[in-house]
Amino acid sequence: MKNVITISRQYGSGGREIGKKLADKLGIPFYDNELINLAAKESGFCASVFENAENKATNSLLYSIAMGMNAYGNQELGFTNLSLDDRIYLAQSDVIRKVAQKGPCVIVGRCADYVLKDTPGVINVFIWADIDFRIKRVMESDNLTEAKVIERIQKIDKGRANYYNYHSSEKWGRAENYHLSLRSDFIGIDSCADCIKSYIEYANNK
Repeated sequence: MKNVITISRQYGSGGREIGKKLADKLGIPFYDNELINLAAKESGFCASVFENAENKATNSLLYSIAMGMNAYGNQELGFTNLSLDDRIYLAQSDVIRKVAQKGPCVIVGRCADYVLKDTPGVINVFIWADIDFRIKRVMESDNLTEAKVIERIQKIDKGRANYYNYHSSEKWGRAENYHLSLRSDFIGIDSCADCIKSYIEYANNK
């Protein structure tokens, strides 16, 4: 298996769980929060700066303006004339390229599909699901009311879309940006991992 697999996902669809199961099935590294720690270590930024960068954008214009403000006052963070958001994105992108160069792996979120768009052997997957399925999953995992869960899903999905659209000039979730789009509530979490594995085997044997 020679591929790097990127997984983009709607919040609550099980994309992270699917990615971890896939990595375990293939016996390859899995990167999600690990990317935050690596990016923080290599860039010198605090890890907390990276943690919610992908989820918190609410409007691409307002986001770029707000993130352009130096969160550390007048402290010089390097990358002169770049916004804080752009610095975070570049630091994460550098780490994504480095882990992809090391060999096969699964990378969740953080525009990895776009960052690696010119890298041979990358397979991009989008995981989505019916809203009721997502609400139920998040309610069970986080012990929140339905109203709170709906609010969170809308906020995080919007943030992920704006983060992706702002940095890539593409549209998050649009089918043509991915090799495979899977509906996890219809197929099942375990079966999604199996489907991706089968697709990889097919793609490598074409």
